[in-house]
Amino acid sequence: MEEEICQGKPANWIVVGVEPREDYKLILTFITGERKVYDATPLLKKSIFAPLREISFFMKAKVVGDSVAWSDELDIAPEHLYECSTEISEEEYAKVSEQEEKKYE
Repeated sequence: MEEEICQGKPANWIVVGVEPREDYKLILTFITGERKVYDATPLLKKSIFAPLREISFFMKAKVVGDSVAWSDELDIAPEHLYECSTEISEEEYAKVSEQEEKKYE
């Protein structure tokens, strides 16, 4: 799904990939190809996001439409994810992915 915002340019904040991590971070891939890390720990303090405190539920994050959701009732605005996440280089991403794989060996 590609939303057009201004003069035919796609919105940068459209999420096309998500990888949840056990440290309550999300590795996000946006339509531009940018990869960013979103720290969800501040959300855990809010009652609406209480279900995310259960790591098994948090790990079920998936792309729905142009954002990240866990259920029909729990999602995060894609603009927020884009603005409140930090860029991750390809090297950093490879290192994080390698560490995650080693957990399951």
